[in-house]
Amino acid sequence: MASTDLATEQRLRSELDTVSRNRAQIRIWLGFVVLALFALVLVGGATRLTESGLSITQWKPIHGVIPPLTEAEWQEEFALYQQIPQYAQLNSDMTVEGFKTIFWWEWAHRLLARSIGLIFALPLAFFWIRGQIEPRLKLPLIGILALGGFQGFIGWWMVSSGLADRTEVSQYRLATHLVIACLIFISCLWIGRGLAPHTDDPAPTRSSKKMAAIIACMALFQIYLGALVAGLDAGLSYNTWPLMDGSLVPGDLFVQQPAWLNLFENPKTVQFVHRIGAYVLFAFVLMHMIASLRSAPDTTHARRSVLLFVLVTIQAIIGITTLILQVPVGWGVAHQGGALIVLGFSIAHWRAFVGEYPRPLAIEVRG
Repeated sequence: MASTDLATEQRLRSELDTVSRNRAQIRIWLGFVVLALFALVLVGGATRLTESGLSITQWKPIHGVIPPLTEAEWQEEFALYQQIPQYAQLNSDMTVEGFKTIFWWEWAHRLLARSIGLIFALPLAFFWIRGQIEPRLKLPLIGILALGGFQGFIGWWMVSSGLADRTEVSQYRLATHLVIACLIFISCLWIGRGLAPHTDDPAPTRSSKKMAAIIACMALFQIYLGALVAGLDAGLSYNTWPLMDGSLVPGDLFVQQPAWLNLFENPKTVQFVHRIGAYVLFAFVLMHMIASLRSAPDTTHARRSVLLFVLVTIQAIIGITTLILQVPVGWGVAHQGGALIVLGFSIAHWRAFVGEYPRPLAIEVRG
């Protein structure tokens, strides 16, 4: 009987080791995906800030991987760009050499997006075939893959909005594109964090988990507001802080009718709401940190709340500097990257309160 118990325990230990190894490998893979997505968002931000997003006027998911290789091909690509309003109204003096600069930004953005599809899909197939993916993770991972494919369509839907009647893409579609990218980013982080070991420290307060969830949702919403600001070029005006147009609450915020339209199409209102969103997020993170430190200062959760506050503070400083300097490309990209870091850390912080995924074993190993 003793030998049977020992054999069972050894088998269970072996299964637990296999699960741990599989989880570690999947977590590393998702970590690479998250880093690639982070780079993609930064390149996308630079593409927007350099007004390069409309330089490629056709959607060629496969053939588009190959850029122009000859002067004739460059002339052909440039001729297509010359047919859209952005060229006629803003860049009519642009040469082929100038066009190449904006082309390479958009081409790099699209190539990186395609590459992420492979970085996600090929390892997913590998782990799936080898039986390393736990049943509870299969549907979520397939969902992320499907959302990534849909994001490709959304990207073209966004670009197409600037090819006929506008000189830039629709702020609505830009915000949709960025939010979906963030949802993919969040999903990979959520699953990866759930596969990692978690601390046994209790939550500092009964509301800590709820507050962490609220902060994460607010961080995502703030990114959405930032996309509207970018889409309207709202950061290029009212470049003072803490006053805006000479006061804390500027006038003419609701001059358009119906009034709700100002929240999406009035650059002044959109920038003001983005500022207010930043203040509210800062206040919630500060309250969360104070409550955590008062209740359980020595816990991992409390220490994370401090780091989250530091990240939000740094992001606020970057945002203010970006505004005052009238959105230079480097600072604009740094602000977008900082937003993604705050979002990612807030998601990981929230996920820590939820806990690690249960081990797929019904029997615990003794000792």
